[in-house]
Amino acid sequence: MVGTPPRLIRAAALAAALLGASPAQAAEPRGMQVAGSCRDGQPHGAYQLRDADGRLRVAGAFNRGKRTSSFIFWSSSGVRIAHLPYDEGVVSGTVSLWYAEVPRGAEPRQKLEAVYAAGTPDGPARSWHANGMRRAVFVYARGTLVDAQAWTPAGAKQDEAAARALAGRDAAADRRYYASLEAIVDTHPPRCDAPAAPAPGTQASR
Repeated sequence: MVGTPPRLIRAAALAAALLGASPAQAAEPRGMQVAGSCRDGQPHGAYQLRDADGRLRVAGAFNRGKRTSSFIFWSSSGVRIAHLPYDEGVVSGTVSLWYAEVPRGAEPRQKLEAVYAAGTPDGPARSWHANGMRRAVFVYARGTLVDAQAWTPAGAKQDEAAARALAGRDAAADRRYYASLEAIVDTHPPRCDAPAAPAPGTQASR
């Protein structure tokens, strides 16, 4: 990780927990299988990351080096944990997160649904407790919190001051979590410096 920015090092450590690996393993593609294409030396087209057992962990796409459309992430046990929408490399659209722990015989429980525009919260952000009860509803306008409501796991409504304090903590935690997800891809990119493989049915020139 020589020359890697401290921010990416910290994010890679968080990514390790999601990948079920040590921070060093999260930073180096050991055992991880990357499938992706490049154009003009930059990631371009569909992208997939699978673990050593072939389980899909990340699926997304690049447009000339920038994330585009949807990136979906799965836990080591195969549970979908995140959907991050992108436009020109920044989060834009409705983010969805799910709890990794799934009750037996049940579907994954949603953790968060939040609207972003050009990387900034811009619209409602709804979250739920692990027991399925509503947790919070925050409303943003171009990054500014304009309304905040929050509830305890038992359903009791909290006062506005507590709700706004929770919104501040959530905003910081969400940024760290998104960075950890992005670090998974950043540390396992398509090999754009490798020679292009010949197309199926053709022979490489001698």
